[in-house]
Amino acid sequence: MTDWVTISALATAGGTLVLAAATFASVRSANRAARVAEESLLAGIRPLLIPSRPQDRAEKIGFADGHWVMAPGGGGTVEVTSEAIYLTMSLRNAGSGIALLHGWRFDPQRVLGPADHPPVEEFHRLTRDLYIPAGDVGFWQGTFRDPTEDAFVQASKALESRDAVTIDLLYGDHQGGQRVISRFSLMPRDEDGWLAAASRHWNVDRPDPR
Repeated sequence: MTDWVTISALATAGGTLVLAAATFASVRSANRAARVAEESLLAGIRPLLIPSRPQDRAEKIGFADGHWVMAPGGGGTVEVTSEAIYLTMSLRNAGSGIALLHGWRFDPQRVLGPADHPPVEEFHRLTRDLYIPAGDVGFWQGTFRDPTEDAFVQASKALESRDAVTIDLLYGDHQGGQRVISRFSLMPRDEDGWLAAASRHWNVDRPDPR
């Protein structure tokens, strides 16, 4: 005698299993599509800073104390006084999103070779927000203002000797995410000019591509 109750139960169970498998595949596909869409959106607002080109326009840069300089394309400026050290660098945003600069870190020598990025806690926060549009030029500026600090003394010695120095910049997209640390060098050029060069980029909030 045919056990229709058992057959019905098995058919229901089979149908439920098929529905569950279809639902799982649909959810997985939707999640994959959402991740692709999110990555595409983030890539569209992702900045990447490099030195500007020598033919780029010079940037007029003012400091809080009324001091002004002109940073040339492809380079930067260095001015050392008894009360302050003024540093600038002309930059180009090679990424597809607006760059928002968060902070900077100075090393009185040129740092080369592979290494982990310095801790975010070591960066000096900028006193004002600096934005660099996608595909356009902008600038970075920093100062040392306490002659009694070791950092001031070390920076003063290196810059007055016209040694190549390292400047690490911390920045991200205009929403504050996708932070990157880019390592730049300022190197002496001719009598009093300084040439900018980039050597390394690290992702802070995302896996590194290498």
